[in-house]
Amino acid sequence: MSSVSMTVNGKSVTGEVEGRTLLSAFLREDLNLTGTHIGCDTSQCGACTVHVNGKAVKGCTMLALEADGADVRTIEGMANADGSLGVIQAAFKEHHGLQCGFCTPGMVMAADDLLKNNASPSEAEIRKHLSGNICRCTGYHNIIKSIQAAAAQLG
Repeated sequence: MSSVSMTVNGKSVTGEVEGRTLLSAFLREDLNLTGTHIGCDTSQCGACTVHVNGKAVKGCTMLALEADGADVRTIEGMANADGSLGVIQAAFKEHHGLQCGFCTPGMVMAADDLLKNNASPSEAEIRKHLSGNICRCTGYHNIIKSIQAAAAQLG
């Protein structure tokens, strides 16, 4: 077992992990941040997307030890300080960008990553950016609408 320390959603955390413990497993099992979903464990679905030092990464492709000392943001960290939904989360709710909700945390994290770097993305740019995230329910139409609405509100 090895000690790992990081900042998660603005709070300093530490834990003991095996060398093979994935970041997604550490977040879910040790920190009880279950909004980070594990859908495939092979980097295909994107449901485990989190931000590490400001960059979107799939938590199932990164070891917890690799995040030692990092600043990690999960879907729980996307809410406003008062616990209300953040802009992107609210846009997904308002524009029906979710159905079963399994992919939603990863989609929201990917959307936030996109909008940090492109305040007014085209539909094609949104689709390209989301290509590593799979939704089996929505057909993506309302996810795209949700991201466009969030962009308009944030811009």
